Amino acid sequence: MATGILGIGRYVPDKVLTNLDLEKMVDTSDEWIRTRTGIQERRIADEKTNTSDMAYYASKEALENAGVRPEDIDLILVATVTPDMPFPSVACLIQDRLGAKNAAAMDLGAACAGFMYGMICAKQFIDNNAYKNILVVGVEKLSKITNWQDRNTAVLFGDGAGAVVMGQVSDGKGILSFELGANGAGAKDLYQDGRYIFMNGREVFKFAVRQMGESAVNVVEKAGLKKEDIDALIPHQANIRIMEASRERLGLPEEKLIKTVHKYGNTSSSSIPLALYDAVAEGKVKDGDIVVLVGFGGGLTWGAVALRWGK
Repeated sequence: MATGILGIGRYVPDKVLTNLDLEKMVDTSDEWIRTRTGIQERRIADEKTNTSDMAYYASKEALENAGVRPEDIDLILVATVTPDMPFPSVACLIQDRLGAKNAAAMDLGAACAGFMYGMICAKQFIDNNAYKNILVVGVEKLSKITNWQDRNTAVLFGDGAGAVVMGQVSDGKGILSFELGANGAGAKDLYQDGRYIFMNGREVFKFAVRQMGESAVNVVEKAGLKKEDIDALIPHQANIRIMEASRERLGLPEEKLIKTVHKYGNTSSSSIPLALYDAVAEGKVKDGDIVVLVGFGGGLTWGAVALRWGK
């Protein structure tokens, strides 16, 4: 048996914040945002909706999709940099709400690469037969740490949650290879400065273009695959130019790049599972397809997975 995804769920808030809305809030324009980032709109959670609420809704759907009962979850891993509070963890909050009374629970902090870290940590527990079913969630309420007067960052971020249940899948399916990495020397380029997100856009862009491409190529080679074997590339949805650079590095046609950045913006750790969810729902990822997931984030951190979709 191998380790893979048994079920997937997601949650995005109802409120849509468009580029035209942002024109009224900060010195920017729809044309400027679209050409530089690919973002047209993003979802924003209301004041009553916490990070744990979004995580709960996504997790509930993932469990139902997997056909796994809450009490059969052994571990909950939540990737987030915007928890409801410093402690208890979001993972503990949703453990109680889901009724996953037998699960251990903890949060992971790897910023936008957090979901990749969560998936790869889960794989180790399952491969070692320590745990059978693990819930992995990527969730962010970035709106609460976004400076809406900063034109460089206010246009980028949105809120949302994506979740998967991981467990044993058929031989040949599931995760085929992975890579994790970090470079703490780059911490100064992307961090939370007191209350708000600070980003040195130029340096983060250069890092992301190089690292996402390298990591995607590395996991394809580790899996013994060729670039032409890839059916779908799902990068962290940060910026369309960074995403296109990763696609070009792999020599993939445009239709193999999964894009949700235009409708959700950069949702940090939830961006990859949100994009995967939509790709599956729209038939862009089908049973047996080879999928590459790759992300980068503050830390600086990065992670990638090559997998064959299906149970």
